[in-house]
Amino acid sequence: MKRIMIEKLSSMEGKTVEIAGWVDTIREHGKLIFLEIRDITGTVQTITTAKDKTNFEIAKSISKESSIRIKGEVKSRPEGTQNKNSPAGNVEIKILELEIYTKCPALPFDIDNEELNEDIRLKYRYLDLRRPEMQKNLVLRSQIIRIIRDTLYEEGFNEFETPILAKSTPEGARDYVVPSRTQPGKFFALPQSPQLFKQLLMVAGFEKYFQIAKCMRDEDLRSDRQPEFTQLDIEMSFITQDDIIALTEKLLKKIWKEILNVNIKTPFQRITYDESMKKYGIDRPDLRKNKDDPKEYAFCWITDFPAFEHSKEENKTVAIHHPFTHPEMKSFNKNPETAKSIAYDIVLNGTEIGGGSIRIHEEDVQAKVFEVLGIGKKEQREKFGFLLDALKFGAPPHGGIAWGLDRLVQIILGAESIRETIAFPKNKEAKDLMLDAPSSLSTQQLKDVHIKLDVPKGKK
Repeated sequence: MKRIMIEKLSSMEGKTVEIAGWVDTIREHGKLIFLEIRDITGTVQTITTAKDKTNFEIAKSISKESSIRIKGEVKSRPEGTQNKNSPAGNVEIKILELEIYTKCPALPFDIDNEELNEDIRLKYRYLDLRRPEMQKNLVLRSQIIRIIRDTLYEEGFNEFETPILAKSTPEGARDYVVPSRTQPGKFFALPQSPQLFKQLLMVAGFEKYFQIAKCMRDEDLRSDRQPEFTQLDIEMSFITQDDIIALTEKLLKKIWKEILNVNIKTPFQRITYDESMKKYGIDRPDLRKNKDDPKEYAFCWITDFPAFEHSKEENKTVAIHHPFTHPEMKSFNKNPETAKSIAYDIVLNGTEIGGGSIRIHEEDVQAKVFEVLGIGKKEQREKFGFLLDALKFGAPPHGGIAWGLDRLVQIILGAESIRETIAFPKNKEAKDLMLDAPSSLSTQQLKDVHIKLDVPKGKK
């Protein structure tokens, strides 16, 4: 018999069905045992009596969160006992067959406890993810990604994967590095973003690209920041800033309508960087009238960012966004260090949820930007020779945007941390408590990649 999902049982009264799932609750009432069974779609009440000795004894031996199979007859629940919180709350199943797939031992924590210590939750994440709240969060995340994909395919985009093992390039944060076994003393870097690859896809002529991309940055953590995160990455050729803004607003409008049934007004307000700093003292203003209202959504664009700034920490000129952002040429030709850029951020309720720019497609302009950043010709060739060469071969004007997908889902859910939107996140100390990672390597593994450790005292 084919398994039936619980959400479909409400209209199957009188039929014999087979379901499978986990034991959510157990209630014993003398000669009656009620088992509330849960699958990804909902819960349903099942019942067995002492008259059915075989199934009754199995039910008595069962434990909460065990995985089981039940074959039984669907019956309507008596008036007044229906469960309005379940899609199958109007029916129950009289058990005819009961099989335990895996009997669950005593749980390390109470899954129904909403005040759980986060480190315990992350250590047993596979149990934590059984909680209805977490399942709702991750299913909603999946629905948002589906909307994005469907909409972009309709708009003529293609989805391409880009490499995870790449080259270390300056993008604003420390790289995670991977030693090469076959090239002693050399390293790959995990991508902070697919930035250079998506630009090369434009040079290659694909014109419209997107990716739900994994990105890695070795930086200090916050409630909306993880070492490993996901972004929606978009790039287009032969377009302007207005084209990217229009596409972004269309996507966000569709997500808010389908997920929250909220009609957000477009176009969003646009504020220049200088205006925002002067009026709000920040480049990501919260424009809500009532900042305590979680259902008020105030979007805006921040545009015309400076191209460069002086970093006191590094004592040098650095790019505000990244080195591949196209400067506004009139101001750049006048004074590169005070030039504006064709860059834009999308801000929601005081949080930056995405940012992008028109990219440099001219080899000479890219070389000049590198010079402003103190990257000499030799270093340009060593680090970016492939890009400079590619720009010579008919590179089109192009630009794009990247959204912080985890952060977007966090705001939609009203969650305190993006860890509530990620299946297997790291904790506040950038550790994976479930896997106990990062972990030490064996002497042989270190030897294979030609590494000798020099760990500071107290860090072992």
